Amino acid sequence: MTSAQCAATIVAQLLAQGVREVVLAPGSRSAPLALALARAEAESRLRLHVRYDERSAGFLALGLAKGSGVPVAVVTTSGTAVGNLLPAVLEAHHAGVPLIVVSADRPAAMVGFGANQTTDQVRFFEPFVRWSARVSSAAPSASWAAQAAKAWLVASGLVSRNPGPVHLNVELAEPLVGPVSDPMATPVRSTASLPGEPLVLPTGPSTLLVCGDASPEVGAAVAALAADARLPLVAEPSSNARSAAVRTGRLLLGGPLAQRVQRVVVFGHPTLSRPVNRLLARRDVELVVVSPTADWVDPGWHASSVASAVVIEPCDGAWAAEWSDADARVSSALDDLLADQGVFTGPALAAAVAASVPDGDVLVLGSSQPIRDADLSPLDGQVVYANRGLAGIDGPISTAVGLALATGRPTTLVCGDLTFLHDANGLAAGLGERRPNLRVVVADDSGGSIFATLEYGSAEFSDAFERVFATPSGVDVAGVAEAHGLPVMRVSDATGLQTALARPISGVEVIVARIDRAGRRALDQAINQLDG
Repeated sequence: MTSAQCAATIVAQLLAQGVREVVLAPGSRSAPLALALARAEAESRLRLHVRYDERSAGFLALGLAKGSGVPVAVVTTSGTAVGNLLPAVLEAHHAGVPLIVVSADRPAAMVGFGANQTTDQVRFFEPFVRWSARVSSAAPSASWAAQAAKAWLVASGLVSRNPGPVHLNVELAEPLVGPVSDPMATPVRSTASLPGEPLVLPTGPSTLLVCGDASPEVGAAVAALAADARLPLVAEPSSNARSAAVRTGRLLLGGPLAQRVQRVVVFGHPTLSRPVNRLLARRDVELVVVSPTADWVDPGWHASSVASAVVIEPCDGAWAAEWSDADARVSSALDDLLADQGVFTGPALAAAVAASVPDGDVLVLGSSQPIRDADLSPLDGQVVYANRGLAGIDGPISTAVGLALATGRPTTLVCGDLTFLHDANGLAAGLGERRPNLRVVVADDSGGSIFATLEYGSAEFSDAFERVFATPSGVDVAGVAEAHGLPVMRVSDATGLQTALARPISGVEVIVARIDRAGRRALDQAINQLDG
């Protein structure tokens, strides 16, 4: 039943996007797709063309797309059937023809073990498709429609001005046939505006702006939009839009204000917090994604509009005022909570570092806990960077060196001890090489404190926690920096850190700040209860 529903959903979404011509080459694994297409034709929702030769089917679909100027789908079963589409895909690639290849496949676990008609279909057409995706009948059902919608948008070239072929490889598990409910009878059509053509959003729904990791230019534009439209903004530390954002946005998203959000407009690449991810996945919220490229963020699989820019009609500001008032209350409670800790904590370190970086100077935030602690700090005016593409701990020191050399500005990096050790070689450079003005602040809690805040930090996993999650290294972080011939300061409280940070940055230097990890889970739970 799941495979039948998956196929029906894909077909329904392609129809919602505007597909009216589909070419089918029959086969067994593609049976759910074939039955869904037959039903759609019986309802006069599309024209179905059946060909027994997949090579001919591919070129028929190419001709239909060329003649109509809109995306046309071609559907095949697995194995060599897919390979026979390559000539048509090549032609579509070089001619810029919007072709949607939908290939049926067996579940991924069967590939590589000699199951009938299985091979690596996922990469069949690289690098000759504009986009490709694996669609699994075992995946959340919301993803099926989202991937079909994205396939149409990319193939059409609406968001890139570069139409061409795309590939959906649909992994269908047995049973292949069965009853199908029809939740996708009226699916939402995902829309896109042409590059450079802004989407105009009228005043109406309670709208929240969200900005993830973004360049200084994008962040400044988002901050200006929030101010002009008089709308609340939740922005990550590396969004460069914090000047117009609420400080405690991720906490407020756990409270009553968040339940009243009706429309979210997303900029940048938000990856930092679960509350934001949950908001973007809510089915009762209209999701508008703004992206200057042909790639966009949609972790909840339900973006209704994709635009290269937006214009939002100003509202009366009452909605933003509610967020601002709640932010003031939660910020005050947060400051009181942190002040009462009695030990030097990660949030206190992040706040001290943020306060020490002058407007216009560069702040680089390491992944894991430091950037999340900085998310609770007042940030306004600094140019903030972080490696949030995949949010790993690789290369933060080397990245910070590059940023300092490129900008010519004093630069501060704050990272954890494990992150520092992961890229300690970034401190090494030949004697004749250029040296930036870079201060590295290491939040040394002897391990990975972020895991204490997650599910695995509960008492249930205490026997394994230190070894397989926290992984204390036992390495003297300051000694590593000294071995590179760098000046090092060791601090153990907020006063010592503030004294060290007050000095101007000259050359490369390291501050190792010893912070407490023992109470990290309890502190995080207390912080998350401050939801406005």
